[in-house]
Amino acid sequence: MTPEERLERYADLAVRVGANVQPGQDVVLIALVEHKDIARAVARAAYRAGARHVQPLYNDLHFRRAGVELGPEESLGWSPPHLVEWVKSWAETRPAVIQLSGNPDASLFEGLDPGLVAKSETREIRAAYLPLVAGRKMNWVIVSAPTEGWAKEVFGEPDVERLWSAVATATRLDEPDPVVAWQEHAAKLKRRCDALNERGFDAIRFRGPGTDLTVGLLPASRWMCATFTTETGIEHIPNLPTEEVFTSPDWRRTQGTVRSTYPLLVPGVGVLVEGLELRFDDGKVVEVRAEEGGAAIEAQLESDEQARFLGEIALVDGDSAVKRSGLVFKDTLFDENASCHLAYGQGLPMAVDGVDGQSPEELLELGVNVSGQHTDFMIGGPQVDVDGLTSTGEAVPIMRDDTWQLRPA
Repeated sequence: MTPEERLERYADLAVRVGANVQPGQDVVLIALVEHKDIARAVARAAYRAGARHVQPLYNDLHFRRAGVELGPEESLGWSPPHLVEWVKSWAETRPAVIQLSGNPDASLFEGLDPGLVAKSETREIRAAYLPLVAGRKMNWVIVSAPTEGWAKEVFGEPDVERLWSAVATATRLDEPDPVVAWQEHAAKLKRRCDALNERGFDAIRFRGPGTDLTVGLLPASRWMCATFTTETGIEHIPNLPTEEVFTSPDWRRTQGTVRSTYPLLVPGVGVLVEGLELRFDDGKVVEVRAEEGGAAIEAQLESDEQARFLGEIALVDGDSAVKRSGLVFKDTLFDENASCHLAYGQGLPMAVDGVDGQSPEELLELGVNVSGQHTDFMIGGPQVDVDGLTSTGEAVPIMRDDTWQLRPA
């Protein structure tokens, strides 16, 4: 397969398997300027799939650095009102949204105050977008865009061809029939969801070095994986790759301490966080420690009243295609699919039975978190045991030594 053929096949995977663009549907394509070649291929694939119009939304992280370094602090994080209103309009227009990830220059914000860099995120746009995802208004997908800068961060050299090879394996692009491979993979994850839902655990407990954490679940929490369905019935796979089973916890019931097992390049911010530790009390993050970049986490947690509470819990074992690569991608889309992870901020109403159409106030009352943040961080690995806790306190092994243990009851 030539690089040109691979790119076309990858773009088709993003459009047809990931976002599942419908004939006559508008498409919004979000990318960095360094992603332009892949973005152009995705645009062509979207039109081949019958898209009515493909609207690019390009960003340039160098503008953000200039604003942090030279601009007034009070302007950091400003969102153009017309863009905020446009995003809000997607609730009615329902475009397919395709976002490219992969930081082309992880060192760009070095030397700057991490707290100020975190403040420079366009929070109003993010806050307008997250409810649309939570409310299943759109079919969407996040896929990676390999660049020399990202390859250098992963391998220590700008070997973009090697990075493409790793991405192809993780996304099953190198399978003879990627669509069939994804169907089989989704079925495997669905069996894990069924086993978890059958048990109806009251909480999930993580224990390992620096970690002793219990995350309470809602009686209506249900485990999901891979495929989402919009309000209008469009099935799509929002993350390529995806290896997780996940649900939305009770935001009021997290207790203990957790240590991240992977470095975190904070999405949308670009600050590298190493050695992150969080302590929770009655659901709330009450202490943040980090070897590097902790101010960026603090800034996100201060962004709104509910950002300090959990919105997602996800389980991933060592059989993950991403984990088997042996790589740390320093990109959340990949690293969260190599390890169990949590997310503080916005919850996932689609993973809670009976809450469709509820207002933010009603969701909070029911135990589903509502926030303008949603940041995943990785907490799993061979040394972290994962148990399901029953309502009587019995501990049922889910993962040991990074190996899935739970079987149907």
